[in-house]
Amino acid sequence: MSSVPDVTCRTRSKRLPWFFVGAGAAGLVLVVARLAMTGGVPDVWVLAGVVLLPLGVGGAYAAAVRVHADADGLSYRTLLRRRRARWEDVADVRVYVQHLRHGDTHRVEVVTRGGRVWRLPLPVGPSSEGRDTFDDTVEALRALHRRHGTPESEHLVVITGSAAGRRVGLAAWMCAMFLAGAALAAWFVPVVAETELAWTSAVPCAAESSEHDRDCLTTLSAVIARTDVRKPKGSSYLYFANGRPVDRLAVSREGTQGFEAGDRVELTVWRGAIREVIGEEHVWREHFPAAGGITVTAALCVLAAGMSGAVVVQRRRGRRLPADEVLPSSAPYAVALAATAVWALPYCYRHPTLAPDTARDIAWAGLGSLVSLALFLWAVRATRVRTPATAPAASTDTAPDDEDVFLPARFLESTDYNPNGFGTHIVLGPDGPAVTPHPGPGRFATRPIPVRRLTVTSVRRPRGGEGDLVPRSWDVAELDDEGRPVRLAAAPDALARILRAFTDAEKRTPAGES
Repeated sequence: MSSVPDVTCRTRSKRLPWFFVGAGAAGLVLVVARLAMTGGVPDVWVLAGVVLLPLGVGGAYAAAVRVHADADGLSYRTLLRRRRARWEDVADVRVYVQHLRHGDTHRVEVVTRGGRVWRLPLPVGPSSEGRDTFDDTVEALRALHRRHGTPESEHLVVITGSAAGRRVGLAAWMCAMFLAGAALAAWFVPVVAETELAWTSAVPCAAESSEHDRDCLTTLSAVIARTDVRKPKGSSYLYFANGRPVDRLAVSREGTQGFEAGDRVELTVWRGAIREVIGEEHVWREHFPAAGGITVTAALCVLAAGMSGAVVVQRRRGRRLPADEVLPSSAPYAVALAATAVWALPYCYRHPTLAPDTARDIAWAGLGSLVSLALFLWAVRATRVRTPATAPAASTDTAPDDEDVFLPARFLESTDYNPNGFGTHIVLGPDGPAVTPHPGPGRFATRPIPVRRLTVTSVRRPRGGEGDLVPRSWDVAELDDEGRPVRLAAAPDALARILRAFTDAEKRTPAGES
């Protein structure tokens, strides 16, 4: 048996990391020297040195990082960590796809027999050398693993955002944060409701009322000395003559623009603060948040937590599936939550305490709850993980045998009957199955499928990066094309019909034809 070459991954550039290390060292020397010269008082030179320090740390990390694999096992080191494992202790070598704003980043993960997962610092793809370099390195690592260990999977496992092996930590954390926000908003609802009711029901203070009666309205006269209109995001101010009753009052930008210097105004004081400024042509009132608005905020947080929770539930339901199998989409839960928001948010705004006042409100809440319950039950059923049929089902077609039928389906590999992956449909009919780039009608630009060369080996759900190529609800049939593996993807019913047509066409084809 031929030997498998060792694999070593390091930072591609050798000089650049050491340049950054030197820059960081120079920054440290600069900081120490300037602090010694100024007696510990920071200045601009100290700030410049502090800016250079992270560059030194990053350069030291890039210079120290190294991944090495040979016949004895796999190891890696970074600036602060070293790890090593023998190949017999490694269960699998797989690819983890991180979805970032500027594109996808591919990393290599090592799964040990105990279930622990290492994410190697190198290689990272796509790199400046291209995706092919990353793929070649991953294949070399897997070749060493096959030569000196026992991999759990025969194919390369790719963990994408929709795969069953994706961790639920981020979704669970977001769900907890949204629920905490909902609880905080709900805690403020009674306080806001009490303040709003007290303000709207406040009456002018009686002449004999004491100064400590803060719930009545006190009216004062004042003269505006000048106004200060700030930018839209900043506070604007009204300044009063002689600093009476206060030197200035923070108001909105629109409220300030309605007053001018010299205007005589009446001020309404409630609970020790000025709440109204009334002039001859303009009135400013302090805005009190509505309890309904706070309840709507709490409801929105609950709905957002529900979406994150749906992702967690989906991954928990698929925990026994292969790590790279694509899970059904969580879109049905989003539909149920959106439908819930349609009736729940207006209800929460009108009823901050969620208690209905009339029979109409009871019917509103009751019917809305029943609709939401039905939609969530539908979502649970729609997102269940199906087991693909391994054999073509019995025919239930009612279409005539002499008519062509176009079915959405895709061969995922480029072949002589699917050059450059041009096919989007498969046409079935009296002339035999064929690949076509259009949904019909007519067989122009079609390529006949050599059904006698194809043998169905298995039918499964999409896995790895296949979820980005075809809908998640489709199944994938693995075919053998004279020793070459070929994948055909289609909706479950369409795929069963296509495979059945392959079998029927093979029976009708003479042995000497392909």
